[in-house]
This record gives sequence, structure tokens and C-alpha cells, in this order.
Amino acid sequence: MGRLTTHVLDAAHGCPGSDIMIELYRVDGAQLELIGTARTNQDGRCEAPLLQGEAYRSGTYQLHFHAGDYYRARGVMLAEPAFLDVVVLRFGIDAAQQHYHVPLLISPYSYSTYRGS
Repeated sequence: MGRLTTHVLDAAHGCPGSDIMIELYRVDGAQLELIGTARTNQDGRCEAPLLQGEAYRSGTYQLHFHAGDYYRARGVMLAEPAFLDVVVLRFGIDAAQQHYHVPLLISPYSYSTYRGS
């Protein structure tokens, strides 16, 4: 069965992004359906796949990474409103592919992502 995983790296501090809230949504036209939530562990990873089993199917999804809350908890002074508060990544899954890994590299003022393995 296929699965969706992620991890977060904090480029500003040179470490994994730990204890970051992540929400996964399925996109249906203009509607977002919340599929689940998770928090990253000390290694910046989620303890279990965000999507797997029968729920893993082709479609458009969004991951919402609560980066602003993470940096505030670390004591980083952010402007209000923060430049990057919730990082939203919209991507497609072709369920014929077995594994989608969507990593996030963040700082208070930038982010990057790619389809990992």
C-alpha cells in the first residue's frame, strides 16, 4: 500500500523542526476536507504516515505546517503578522505511486520543498 510522509528541517537553527503541528487536507474543488493532524517528533518527522491504507488515493492535497507557532515557541521574534505563519503546500498524488515524501525546509522568511523518496 502507498503512503504519504513528511519531515521538517529548520534552516535558521540547523536542526530538525520538532513539535510542529501539521494538518493534512484533501482538496475537492474549493472545499478542503481535513484528513488528519500530526506533530513532528524530535527528528522533525511524524511518528506514522500522514496518509496510508484505504485513505491513500489519487487526488489533490494540502499540507499546512504551523511554522509561525514553532518559531514563536523557540523565542524567535516574528513580525505580526508573521511573514510565514502557516506554510501551505498543495500537491497531487497519483495513487499508483507507492510512496510520496514531502519534506519542508523552513526559516522565518523562506521555505522550500520537493518530492523526496
